Amino acid sequence: MILYLQAGMASPENPEQLIIALEPEAASIYCRKLRLHQMIDLSSKGPVNGYNPSETIGTGFTPAKEHIRRNRQSRTFLVENVIGEIWSELEEGSNLTHIIKDIYNIQVKILKENIGITFVPTGDRYIVVDSGGGTVDVTVHQIRLPEGHLKELYKATGGPHGSLGVDYEFEKLLVDFVKWSSQGMLRMSPDAMNALFKPTIDEIINHLSDLFEKPEVTNVKFLFLVGGFAEAPLLQQAIQNAFGSKCRIIIPQDVGLTILKGAVLFGLDPAVIKVRRSPLTYGVGVLNRYVEGKHPPEKLLVKDGTRWCTDVFDKFISADQSVALGETVSRSYTPAKPSQLVIVINIYSSEHENVSFITEPGVKKCGTLRLDLTGTDTNVPSRREIKTLMQFGDTEIKAMAIDVATSKSVKAGIDFLNY
Repeated sequence: MILYLQAGMASPENPEQLIIALEPEAASIYCRKLRLHQMIDLSSKGPVNGYNPSETIGTGFTPAKEHIRRNRQSRTFLVENVIGEIWSELEEGSNLTHIIKDIYNIQVKILKENIGITFVPTGDRYIVVDSGGGTVDVTVHQIRLPEGHLKELYKATGGPHGSLGVDYEFEKLLVDFVKWSSQGMLRMSPDAMNALFKPTIDEIINHLSDLFEKPEVTNVKFLFLVGGFAEAPLLQQAIQNAFGSKCRIIIPQDVGLTILKGAVLFGLDPAVIKVRRSPLTYGVGVLNRYVEGKHPPEKLLVKDGTRWCTDVFDKFISADQSVALGETVSRSYTPAKPSQLVIVINIYSSEHENVSFITEPGVKKCGTLRLDLTGTDTNVPSRREIKTLMQFGDTEIKAMAIDVATSKSVKAGIDFLNY
């Protein structure tokens, strides 16, 4: 917050001047725009990217790039083409629409027969694996008809399986496997090099294997491998061996710039992802009337003769629940005492779907709404209604509390850094 204010990128009065782009989503947005000459297909026959396990690591990209250069005259989109971009502007059923469809089908047939590459039809599913230095982030998207917008099929996942794990293994194996030559050069055997990569690559393979078992992740046609670690031939080979039979493994040519370019595309069209999956369960902490036999005795609070159950987690949305862009969930609450001058609503999150109390393990506070009721009209109803709204489906979650009687409101964003 302080950094972007100092840089003059946005202000508290105009927070919409700055939007957050999530890295794996940015990579996905860019990958759906790939043209044939901008990608390397690991699923092609022969050595992967020209890399054979018996060859020296680091020589893999040259033959693949030469193959791509020879086919550069083809300007075909891998996922989306110019016809697809203007399709929604044409009235369905018109003669022009049918003509363009016929041309499109002819182009697809020619490409399939002569090049062996077909378009990814709109509606197909794909995975993006963003393998960087510290973490690996994975998203699963589907291209939606007819505009080409994206739908998230499974919540973003990942873990600390980046290339830093290779550095860690190098430190561990330095004493046992490394030898210095007479010229003072560092030499490692092939087995030692493989040992550096194996634990980290195994973690990535295991994570993706678990993901492919999810019922939401079925009929995936493509896996895009991006990020700095994606340039490692050993990682490419491992992913191709593990998942090449399930889908086509593809690497963008400018793999290191994929996220940057995707973030620019997202800035131009923030609404490109229409449906997301909530990564966490969100709710607020409230007091409910105590019900004997339903609520645990340790949660009983007696105040002014009224029996309350404390620490209740009132759920707004569940983890992995599908939410549309801008979808809003609202709840109405009443102050415990009519004379309250300040309403404080704390927002909580959890990785678990079913949460009953804010004191359960894994529940974390991530925001606060503080609504000042002082200075309001004395004619407000004795049973005051405070409406709480949370907006989901964007890269940020927004919350608001409104005093219905006076229309006084307060807003807040979900903050995972300062809680």
